Amino acid sequence: MKNLKSITGLFAVCMTVLMTSNMSAQETTSAIGATENYDQGFRLGFGINGGFIFDDPYDFALGADARIQYDLNQRYSITFTTGFTNLFVGDDIPDLGFIPAKAGFKAFVWEDRFYVLGELGAAIPVTNDYNDTSLLLAPGIGYANKYFDASIRYEYYNDFPRENGEGVGQLALRLAYGFRL
Repeated sequence: MKNLKSITGLFAVCMTVLMTSNMSAQETTSAIGATENYDQGFRLGFGINGGFIFDDPYDFALGADARIQYDLNQRYSITFTTGFTNLFVGDDIPDLGFIPAKAGFKAFVWEDRFYVLGELGAAIPVTNDYNDTSLLLAPGIGYANKYFDASIRYEYYNDFPRENGEGVGQLALRLAYGFRL
C-alpha cells in the first residue's frame, strides 16, 4: 500500500512536469513559427524633418528625406536614409545645406510599433563653399504603423563649424509616410 502511494505520487509529479514542458514547448513553437512566416521585404518612406540646433550660430534645421528599410524579421530592420537638410543661420551668415547618407539598425521593442534606431553615416555639404564632409551619428526613438512613422532623434555632426570650434548637434522630429514595396 505504501509503495502504491509512492508510485501514484511519482506518477502525478511526472505528469505535471510533462504537461508543463509540453505547454512551454508549444508556446515556443508558435512564437518561432510566427517569425518564420513573417513576410520579409522592403519598405520605402518619405519624410519631413524639423530640428532645434543646440549650437550657435545656427537657428533651426529643416529637411526632407527618403528611407529604404529591409525587414530582417518582425522585430529587426536595416535602413538607409538620404535626403537634404538645411541648417539655417540668421543675419548675413550663409546657411549650411547638406546631404545626409546614413545606414542604420531599427529594433522594435514594444508591441511591434515602438522602436529604437541607430544610424551612422556622412553629412556631405552642398551649399556655400563649405567642403568638409562630417561624420553623422543619429540615435533615436519612434513609433510606426503600416503607413505612418514619427520619430525623435539626436543628430551630431562632428566636423561642422560652430562659433567655438567644431561639432554641431540637433534634436530633430521626423514625420513620414511609408509603404511596402
